[in-house]
Parts: sequence; C-alpha cells; structure tokens
Amino acid sequence: MTTKPLINVPILPSLPHFYKSNTKTLKLLKTPPLSCFRKNGNVNGFSRLPLKMESGGHDNADKSQENFQTSNMEQEMKNNDIWRLFKEAQQNILYLNKQRLWAVEELNRTNREKELLLDKIDQLEAEKQSLEVKDKQSICWELLLRIDSMVLTGLINTGEASDLRNLVLDSKVRVADVFSDILQKNDAELLAEFQHFLNESKKNAYHIIHICTEMEPLVSVGSLASYVTGLCCALQRKGHLVEVILPKYASMDLDEVHGLREIEAEAYSYFNGQLHGNKIWTGVVHGIGVTFIQPLDYSSFFSRDRVYGYPDDFERFTYFSRASLDYIVKSGKKPDVLHIHNWETAVVGPLFWDIFVNQGLGSTKIMLTCHSLDSQCLAHPDKLALCGLDPVRLHRPDRLQDNNKTHLINTLKGGVVYSNKVIIMSSMHSKSEIIRSLSHGLESTLSIHQNKLLVAPFGFDNSTWDPYYDKFLRENYCAENIQGKTACKVALQQQLGLFKHASTVLVGCMFSEVSDVVLENLKAVLRDAIMNGIQFIFMGTDKTPSANSALVSLQEELKGGHVRFFDIYDEALAHLIFAGSDIILCQSFHDPVLQVPLKALKYGAAPVSVASDDIRFRHFLDIETTKFSQFINSTFGNMTLSQALNEIKNSPSTWKQKIIDAMSRDFSWDAECCNIHISAYSALKNL
Repeated sequence: MTTKPLINVPILPSLPHFYKSNTKTLKLLKTPPLSCFRKNGNVNGFSRLPLKMESGGHDNADKSQENFQTSNMEQEMKNNDIWRLFKEAQQNILYLNKQRLWAVEELNRTNREKELLLDKIDQLEAEKQSLEVKDKQSICWELLLRIDSMVLTGLINTGEASDLRNLVLDSKVRVADVFSDILQKNDAELLAEFQHFLNESKKNAYHIIHICTEMEPLVSVGSLASYVTGLCCALQRKGHLVEVILPKYASMDLDEVHGLREIEAEAYSYFNGQLHGNKIWTGVVHGIGVTFIQPLDYSSFFSRDRVYGYPDDFERFTYFSRASLDYIVKSGKKPDVLHIHNWETAVVGPLFWDIFVNQGLGSTKIMLTCHSLDSQCLAHPDKLALCGLDPVRLHRPDRLQDNNKTHLINTLKGGVVYSNKVIIMSSMHSKSEIIRSLSHGLESTLSIHQNKLLVAPFGFDNSTWDPYYDKFLRENYCAENIQGKTACKVALQQQLGLFKHASTVLVGCMFSEVSDVVLENLKAVLRDAIMNGIQFIFMGTDKTPSANSALVSLQEELKGGHVRFFDIYDEALAHLIFAGSDIILCQSFHDPVLQVPLKALKYGAAPVSVASDDIRFRHFLDIETTKFSQFINSTFGNMTLSQALNEIKNSPSTWKQKIIDAMSRDFSWDAECCNIHISAYSALKNL
C-alpha cells in the first residue's frame, strides 16, 4: 500500500473552530502506534508474533489476514484525516497571511491618504488666506467702479464721488467687510448704504495711530506685541481706522507683511541738533496698516540682535519717537488719538505738547498704555535736548523729575503727566491697588493724575483659540454642545500614553514664569494629587526659558505613569492640552504673555492658581477690578486644586454648569479690553 508522503507545514496557530469541528479525528490520533507484519513473522522488525499465531492453522492465518486488512484500513483513514488536517491548516495559514497583508496594505494606504489630506489642508489654508486678501481688494475695486456708474447715471456729482472714493481708499478693510454682502444691490440701494456708512464713520469712528516697539507676529518680546495686534484688530472690526508705527529692526520677521514697499520720498527727523534721513516702509499686517522707520545716519540703533537691554536705549527710542511725529506731520495725517506704549515711546507726550501740537495736530489727543510700572527709564536731564526738548523746563517735580532720584528725569513719569488718558493693563488688580502697592515709586504721580487713569484686562486671540473652530482638535465643541471635549481628552491620553478614560481627571500646566516659592507649592500639591490617580501634563514655552528650566527640576522629583513633561512648546499639543484638560494650573490669573487662564476658560478647563491664599483673598475683597477679575473671584479664584478635585468628584453637575458658564463668556480682545479703550477714546474726543 502506498501512502501520501508527509509534508512540512508551519506550526498551526490556535484555531478554536478547527478543533471543535475535528474532535473525532483527534481521538483517532490518540490510538497506539501501528504494527505492520513482515513475511518472516516479525512485527516492524522489533518482536516475534505470538506462538499461537506461528503454529496456528488456516483459521489463525485467516484471522491474522483479516486483522491486517482492518489495520490497513484504519491506517489509511488516519493518514487521510491527517492529510486533510494539514490541508485545512495550510488554508487557514494562507488565509491569515492574506488578511495580514491586506491589513498592512490598508494601513499604508490610510497613512498615504492622511498625508495627502494634511498637505491639502495646508494648501487650502494658504489659498484661503491669499483669497481673503484678494477678495477684499476685489470688493474695493468693484465699489470704486460702482461709484463711477453712479456718476455716469447722474445719481451723484463728481464732488460726492470724490468723497466716496476717498472713503473706500482710506478704509479698505472696513469697507470691504461691510459691503461684501450687498454688492448685488442696485446703484440707488448701494448709494443709500454708502451714505449711511459715511455718516456713521464721521460720527463714531476714530483714527488711531499706535507708536510702539512691538507687534505680533513681527517682533515679540513681552505682552506688548500680542496686545497691540489684538487690540488693533478688535478696533478695526468695530469700524475704527487703526495704524501702527514701528522701528524697522534688522531682526524683524517680515514674512507676514503684505505689500511691503519703500516710500520713495525724503523723510527727515530732528536729533542731536540736526536733521537725519530715514527710510520709510509701509505694508499691511492682519489688515492693519503698518509704517516702519529705518534710520540711515543712526542705522545701528535697530540693527542689533535684541530689541531692548542696551546702554543707549534712551537714545534709540527717543530717536524713534521724534521720527514718528516728524513722519506724521509730513504725511499730513490728523489722527484723533496718538496711542503710545510704556516708557519707550512715553517721550511722545512732552514732544507733542511742546513742539508738535501747533503743526496741524490741534485736535489730536495722547493716550499712554503701561504694561508694567517697574520699567521707567531714568536718564540725565540733558539728554532731553537730543530730541529738541528743553531740559530746564521739564526737569521739575510736576513734570519729568524722578520722585526719588531728583537729579534724573523719569521717562515713564513724563508720559503719565503729558498724556490725556493713561490705561494700565492688569487683569486682576484695581486702580487703587495699583496706585497703593504696584506703582514702583510713582504713587504720588499716579495719585495726582488718578482721574485720567483706567485699568483694562488683557485679552486673547479668539480667531486662533476657539474650540468650535480649532483645527488641531479631534472633535470641535462649544458651550452649547460640550460633548467633543470628552473625545479630545481621550485623544490626548492616547497620544501621550496615559490611561485612557474620560472619568480620569486630567490637569494641564503651562507657566509663563516659575518662582522658587511657586515651584515648592507646586511640588507639594502634585504629590498628593498623583497619589490619587490624577493625571498631569506639563509643557514649556518658547517665550519663558526660566519656566522650562523649572520643569526640568520638577521632572527630576516627579516620575511615574500619571505625569508627562514636554520642555519644548508644541502648538498643536498646546491646543489639545487646553481641550483635553479638566483643570489648568496657572502661575497667576494675571498672565499677559501666555494668557493661559483666558484660554482655559474658553476651552472648558478650570483655571486654578498656585498663588498663596492671601493674594486670592485680597483680590476677592476689591470690588474695583475688571469684569474678568470679578468672574474669576466668584468662581475659580479662591479654589485650591484639592477643592477643585473634590467638587469634580462630589458635585459633577455643579462643576459642569460652572464650566459651561465660563465657556459662554467672552474675554477676548474684542470684549472688555476693547470696550474700555473705546470708552477712553470717546472721552478724549470730548475733551
């Protein structure tokens, strides 16, 4: 008898359905080994047959033959079953291999599609930004052509047409936004809209020129950069005409400037007894007209690595302040407000009232914004003569003389004295508290001029930081539908290798600066929370390397599966941390650089401060603070991390309502900050 040869096959994987369907066959496999008879009576060459079989007659031979045939049949059945089993095993293995190859191919295809989709998104984003700029220009041109049509059809005369053309050219961005939806109207209807817009512009709109040293994204050192851009955009959205004048730093990032060009005209400014030439550059940043002043004779003033921190900073920024005023007069601009910032451009105040007010700027007023009163710039009085001011006239106690070092002049004090309005930027402090405790030697000056002092909170850019539109999130959400926040938390946990569960409390941490006291408080708070299974995510920042070094120190002491550290800032991950966190630990509620508490509220994460209790209590008692401060102190301001965790656990419905209420409030640049500035501009116009 011939049997089919055995073949080598891979080891059969665990296949429960296979064994279940072949139980009978497997039982057969457990029978004893086969025995084959040979002609000499041996069995497989190992033993003799029993004596009865050797000496038996034909009966025994027949019986043996019958047994032999039966054994052969059983052997053949077993061989057939084994062969069938091997064939089925082969088929299963081939099927599994095909499935594995298909899965790998499908994964590769999905990854390729993902990469193509991401590239397409980036391309569409770039095209969208380009189209937005082109669309505004197209709308303005269509409006200009419609004005031509109105003249030809006799709806308006040439003088009225000239006024309308000037309106379009002077307010391109604002006009494009207002008229984009009504271009389909006929000429008469469009003319009515024009006249209404013209009347409203004359009645309510202000022309504001910011003279400053920072603007995001061109040059950013501290809180001034984001404030200037955020406020200007908010003002322009409300119908005001806003411009910015900056030094042209050699280190400036000009990629975001649209239509950058040099004005081919002579531009001179006075400094150190004579006139000096400047190059004037213009462009548009986020829809805001920007003018750059580049000194020629003093070219080294702004061709350095840093923006601040040089021995001749007084000379550098005094030159820029005087050059800005000379440019404004030469260009024939007549703004309602010259808005100056910090000590660097505070000298514009005395320059304006002593020299420029009678050069066609009689209706212009001065407003100063102070971001920090601890930087004031003291200088020798004689240096005032560099920009054309009279040192003897100004070195007096009621003008620029420093309150403590009376032999010096105080540049920031001069800005306070010579401005019509002064806004101090502070999210948490009241005017009286600033005068009393945070004036850094200017208490008497601020007290004398307190009627023109206002306090405004910082804002944040809600066009970039809004969970409803955020392109970095797994799922978007808002106060009216907060379900997407859970998906963002699970996505964050998965991405960082944390235990994935929506009920696990997750705390995000991003600090603009970390003092030793805050660091020690933080360590004590974290140890207790980590023991209770709370997850923590720490991220460093680009703007505050000191905070990053503190994170390294913290990481050395706190290690484990519940904590993740990232010492390098990542924009996409930062958005996901705000969206996926239940709580955001803040170094302070006054965070002008990163605006962490403001973003946390928008993304439905409770901001909890690691500041001491006495600071919280003092803020809570002061009723002269901003609306933001009042809201914080009535919700999360007096809450420790432990108290927040207890409320999440014991009163989830109350906690959820607090979060939804926080998300529904607007603390962006467009809200309280902008409204306070418009109120100040209105007061200036009525002086």
